Amino acid sequence: MTSLTQRTSGLVQRKTEAGRHGDKDRGSDEEEDEARRAAAEEEDDERSDAKDTRLTLMEEVLLLGLKDREGYTSFWNDCISSGLRGCMLIELALRGRLQLEACGMRRKSLLARKVICKSDAPTGDMLLDEALKHIKDTQPPENVQSWIELLSGETWNPLKLHYQLRNVRERLAKNLVEKGVLTTEKQNFLLFDMTTHPLTNNTLKQRLVKKVQDSVLEKWVNDPQRMDRRVLALILLAHSSDVLENAFAPLQDVQFDLGMTRVRSLLELEPEMESSKPNANELMWAVVAAAAISNRRDCTTSRPPLPPPLVLGDVLVMDQHLHQLVPPVETVAQVTQLGRAFRHLSGVFWGGGNVKK
Repeated sequence: MTSLTQRTSGLVQRKTEAGRHGDKDRGSDEEEDEARRAAAEEEDDERSDAKDTRLTLMEEVLLLGLKDREGYTSFWNDCISSGLRGCMLIELALRGRLQLEACGMRRKSLLARKVICKSDAPTGDMLLDEALKHIKDTQPPENVQSWIELLSGETWNPLKLHYQLRNVRERLAKNLVEKGVLTTEKQNFLLFDMTTHPLTNNTLKQRLVKKVQDSVLEKWVNDPQRMDRRVLALILLAHSSDVLENAFAPLQDVQFDLGMTRVRSLLELEPEMESSKPNANELMWAVVAAAAISNRRDCTTSRPPLPPPLVLGDVLVMDQHLHQLVPPVETVAQVTQLGRAFRHLSGVFWGGGNVKK
């Protein structure tokens, strides 16, 4: 009986010691979980100011392009329209609503693959839901480049004009007004009044600019796979929309050159190769590929033939001045821009002012 009692007591003692070790391990795990939770809460506290004003990719790109005091984008920026449509596609892809079709055995290229609807759940954003409805209801499906053109209204097919999303910049600006970032004013431009949206929440825009700057300077990782996908998409789409340099304008020359060099390194990446890597967003790289083709087409398009220099009294219009006023005509939007340029040119003629070479 004595030996049995000793054995049982020893067994009980071993169990209690094992329980103590288990409690210690469990306690250490709980401490690690608490530490992680605390770190997450600290990050949430840092972002608490931005929670109520969380912006979509389209709103961030538009905010970078808006002039703070004037409240409108540059008149000569004809890239932001297609850039905002590309932002919509990427935003829907990041929210799990869109994806590219399977590449198949023939390994289709990104721009040859169709955009399909993964989920038709509402996003809470009118523009995104409208674009999602168009993509869902369209049969047969279209590719990324076609959707950017259709949503921008850059099509000569009258049967597809209903795909155009109208007044996108104005609707995005109203969203920013509702979020307390912008305000609404009326400004008089000679013969007509124009609705503008000057900046009111300068802190939010400075935070956005700082995020873009840090992503290519202090927090540069030199690997797109390790970058935050939303930040990477913001940089690439802001460049294709011709508003990225606005974020780098406050930098010193050395930092500006370094930032633009790193941005160019991102632009030189091969979308086909990057999209095949693990955890890559294929639709985002398809939009980047479409933007690259559009920019390349803009650079290689030959200008229309120019007349010889015109002389009207003391007005001398040189070829170089005409080159600056007359852009190449490629899209419907640029036809309108060309007409405005000629009206400006006629105003110079009738005004009688001197035009320097």
